Amino acid sequence: MFHSRLHSFSRLVISLTLAAGLALLAGSANAQDKRQNGPGEFDFYVLSLSWSPSFCEEAAERGGRSQIQCSGRPYAFVVHGLWPQYETGFPEYCQRPAPRLNRSIVSSMLDLMPAPGLIFNEWDKHGTCSGLEGRNYFETIRKARAAIKIPAEYLDLSQAKTVAPAEVEEAFIKANPGLSNAAVSVTCNRTRLSEVRICLSKDLQFRACDEIERRTCRRDQVTMPPIRGG
Repeated sequence: MFHSRLHSFSRLVISLTLAAGLALLAGSANAQDKRQNGPGEFDFYVLSLSWSPSFCEEAAERGGRSQIQCSGRPYAFVVHGLWPQYETGFPEYCQRPAPRLNRSIVSSMLDLMPAPGLIFNEWDKHGTCSGLEGRNYFETIRKARAAIKIPAEYLDLSQAKTVAPAEVEEAFIKANPGLSNAAVSVTCNRTRLSEVRICLSKDLQFRACDEIERRTCRRDQVTMPPIRGG
């Protein structure tokens, strides 16, 4: 009798464990957008602007440098990417292999994205999810960047500046009529400002989004290293 009850109890535990596992998998599936990785099937863009001096200092600390971005003309904010997004989550690598990117497109984008490797990577990971042909995708990046005015205080930063993330957000909001706190976010690493991310509709209008808020910088203050060239 004892062994029979023990056997029944063990079967019950196994059944409950399997049921819990299936529920967890179902929950994960539900959390994933049903359009997952369908080219052109997304809700909005995030334009990511990287503070180049932070990137270069971090690259130097790791023992490597991007020759174009960190040893050429002085860069301030550069385009990291224009990323298709879902209201929750985002698609990536929507075509494998990605359609070949013409090198003339790469050359034409170096003023905004000063590293060929970055341009190729952004096309493979994010551009293929836009539903646009390569040249049109990078033209859209240029239009998105042109729609954003960089605050004057960050155009020629000659000395390191300590800032609060909220201060940077407010500077961008002030410089860009129509931009709100709900559409802009600042990211950082341990000590430095990394990026400013701005949410845009498919027709490149400012729009609110919750997604970028999850990755926003939680530090009270961060450093913006100065712009250096040569």
